[in-house]
Amino acid sequence: MEDKRVGFALTGSFCTFARALEALEQVAGRYREVTPILSERSASTDSRFGAAAGFRAKIESICGRPAVDTVAGAEPIGPKKLLDVLVICPCTGNTLAKLAAGIADSSVTMAAKSHLRNGRPVVLAVSTNDGLAGAAKNIGALLDKKHIYFVPFGQDDPVGKPTSLVADLSRVPETIEAALRGEQLQPVLSVRH
Repeated sequence: MEDKRVGFALTGSFCTFARALEALEQVAGRYREVTPILSERSASTDSRFGAAAGFRAKIESICGRPAVDTVAGAEPIGPKKLLDVLVICPCTGNTLAKLAAGIADSSVTMAAKSHLRNGRPVVLAVSTNDGLAGAAKNIGALLDKKHIYFVPFGQDDPVGKPTSLVADLSRVPETIEAALRGEQLQPVLSVRH
């Protein structure tokens, strides 16, 4: 087990939660301390993919600690230097837009803002239906931002959803390792997975 402190944040791409939990299990198996962070929507929204309380229970069980789910709970992450790396998995188009614009109005965006003040890495695992449309400019802006790293991503359904992008969540652990070294895992754009 490595001693790096990892924050693992989930935003509201509910269809991606099952795979995100698999990635979380891999991360929790590698790092001694993993802090779960839930956006307000992911903490409270029941969807056809499952109940919010069930996801919270699984996440907290995997991490062995309660989830941060408020702006006030996330704000101390930076001043107290609580994390070595923050992963946002899944990272929705809405979250990408807020990060690109410097908006910190949710637990997850506040965690990122607070963490970035220390010059420490933030890893984004994109999951958005408009990645090659409205969210493309935000992805581009974040690709150029210091301390932001992307889990390799690609089109998940080029015919049925031609603008949709999803990260290869099996690569979250190796993206964390690269980010901790200050490197972007390559290639960023992956073939359909």
